[in-house]
Amino acid sequence: MITIPIHTIVTDIVLINEKSLRNLLTLTHHSELYMFKPYINGYIVTLLCCFALFAQSAQAQELVVYSARIEQLIKPMFDAFTKETGIKIKFTTDNEGALLAKLQAEGKNTPADVLITSDAGNLWAAAQADLLKPIKSAVLERNIPAHLRDPKNEWFGLSIRARTMVYNTKKVKPEELSSYENLADPKWKNRLCLRSSKKVYNQSLVAMLIAEHGEAKTEEIVKGWVANLATEPLSDDTKALEYVAAGKCDVTLVNTYYFGRLMKKDPNLPLAIFWPNQSKDGVHVNVSGAGVTRYGRNEQAAIKLLEFLSSEKAQNLFADVNMEYPVNPAIDADAFVESWGEFKQSRMNLSKAGELQATAVKLMDRAGYR
Repeated sequence: MITIPIHTIVTDIVLINEKSLRNLLTLTHHSELYMFKPYINGYIVTLLCCFALFAQSAQAQELVVYSARIEQLIKPMFDAFTKETGIKIKFTTDNEGALLAKLQAEGKNTPADVLITSDAGNLWAAAQADLLKPIKSAVLERNIPAHLRDPKNEWFGLSIRARTMVYNTKKVKPEELSSYENLADPKWKNRLCLRSSKKVYNQSLVAMLIAEHGEAKTEEIVKGWVANLATEPLSDDTKALEYVAAGKCDVTLVNTYYFGRLMKKDPNLPLAIFWPNQSKDGVHVNVSGAGVTRYGRNEQAAIKLLEFLSSEKAQNLFADVNMEYPVNPAIDADAFVESWGEFKQSRMNLSKAGELQATAVKLMDRAGYR
């Protein structure tokens, strides 16, 4: 009769590796050890569960992020997150369209845990394509106002940019300005510059106007803008600002951080911000934001990253580096950004920018806005 002390079997199980596991499974078929088989099998199941949990924990120590924000805007935040949590981040940067196409192509096999991109229209498109999942987080709901996050909690704004007016201080008095709608007034004929309608920023602005006024009224407004253009629509916001500064037109609509970048380079430019619609619903704002990918493998760590990015520790890192506003209302903006003055922002939920984007594009085309 073969005698093996039970503590020896237990020790073998605790020290188990792949080879000893195979040996142990074979050993339990020995008639002399058959009486121990239920106990041995129980230990094996327990250990396999432990190994699985350990592997999952190890995997969660590294997150994969797809980001439409460039490396210099995101790496400082990721480094701070890793320092605080020990969770490392691998990231891929590309434009919004390429990242959404990549996620769609990868499907359930995607390595990505988090998607970061700019504009609520892009975030909405990702959610509509079933690339993001709804999550529950009391921290995110507390830190991020409801109008700056998805109603289903599939995406969350993390920094704010306002699409506002900038005018030439030598040619326009601020009291002449009032609202987005007013720029359609004939008094602005040959005085308005706009960026191309092809960029999502103006598409989102028009979508939000549709949500407020309806299609017919918004089409009248956009046709008025087109009639007042001093030049063909320009390639980007910086070009529009340069045209205003040079006196080629008097006023334009841009994202605030473009104004900040240009004024940092040359503070003497004859440019100033005007906050429109202050007696109405408020300035149109948009966000850079993020969501947890539907097929990511590290959901809890991904949520932890989003919570960190909405926190006091990270909000200035996320916003200040691009001269944006913190989404968390408890956090002050950078002093340079705050110097532009306070404003009332529209409280309409930004999901409308995505829901009505296709309608906005068609409307802009009908209005002759290219």
